[in-house]
Amino acid sequence: MAGPDLLFYDGGCGLCHRAVIFALARDLDGSRFRYAPLGGPTFAATFAPGLARELPDSIVIRTADGRILVRSAAVLHMGERLGGGWRRLARLVGLLPRWLLDASYDGLARVRGRLFAKPAGRCPLLPPELGGRFLP
Repeated sequence: MAGPDLLFYDGGCGLCHRAVIFALARDLDGSRFRYAPLGGPTFAATFAPGLARELPDSIVIRTADGRILVRSAAVLHMGERLGGGWRRLARLVGLLPRWLLDASYDGLARVRGRLFAKPAGRCPLLPPELGGRFLP
C-alpha cells in the first residue's frame, strides 16, 4: 500500500471538520492520511502560489504518488483509501458521470455553511496519540 496521502481541509468549515473526524475514525492505524489545514505552512510548502489559488476551499487531497484531487474525485478517493464498505460505495458512486458528481459536490459546497455549524476551533480536538497525524 502507498504511504499516507495529504488531506487538506478548511478548518472553519463544519462539513470539512466532520470529514476529517470521519476519516480519522476509520483510519485506525494512521496509514492512509495525514491532515493539514488549507492555507497553513504545509499547504504553502506543497503547492505553488498560483496553483494554490485555483484549488477549492474545501477538501483537497495530494496523493502519495503526487496527484492532486479535488471535489468529487477527492471524496471518492477518500472512500477508496478507507476500504471495506466505503471502498465499495465509492466505486459504486464513481460509476456516475463525473460532471454529475462535481455538480452535486458544488451544490453541497454552496450550502455547507447553512447545513453544518462551524467547529468551535480551527482543528478537531484530538487525543495526544492522534496529534502526529496533523501537520501545521
